Amino acid sequence: MAKKETGKSGGGDDRDKEKPRTPGAKEVRIYSLATTVNECIIFLEEIGGSRLLPIWIGIAEGQAIAIRFSGIVLPRPLTHDLLLSAIKQLGWEVSRVTVSDIKENTFYARVTVTDGKKAEVLDSRPSDAIAIAVRAGCPIFVDESVFARCQTLNKPISEEEVGKFKEELKSLRPEDIFKDLKAKPGDTPAPKEPPKPKQPPQEEDEK
Repeated sequence: MAKKETGKSGGGDDRDKEKPRTPGAKEVRIYSLATTVNECIIFLEEIGGSRLLPIWIGIAEGQAIAIRFSGIVLPRPLTHDLLLSAIKQLGWEVSRVTVSDIKENTFYARVTVTDGKKAEVLDSRPSDAIAIAVRAGCPIFVDESVFARCQTLNKPISEEEVGKFKEELKSLRPEDIFKDLKAKPGDTPAPKEPPKPKQPPQEEDEK
């Protein structure tokens, strides 16, 4: 699978601290959530631009995002609801989430929380960050470096383009996005084309 969503816990390293937002961080919103047999594809739409960023996530992760828009009221909170509730109970709030990097075909994200005086950054998988964002009502950003290193899609405008886009989704594969990764001087080598998964993506155990 091209985008294995591996999240690592924050350890207080200065490298994990998110820098103030610059023009390189583009605000996005959810454009579409498509489901295949074994996985989901979430498309993030660049606000004020024409680019779409597809991210392959698991079925369960896709459902966690979709249920927020379904109008279904659950009797008990799901994991992301519980996390957001805990953040609020402790006097913090989620101010933004950012798809911040891509390494070896894996997207990384950050969740920024604040208590009004200081901000902390939590490392996250993109799917979890987005699931939290849609519940918190906070903005979603994608770092420009992520857009630059992925083969993005263009938003369909006319009805004909929308129809063509839907047809292309049926055969879209992760390697179609990653086969033309743009490597810059001094960058690490571009991710290799991954093998097609034999089973639905599983969340990796925390080391």
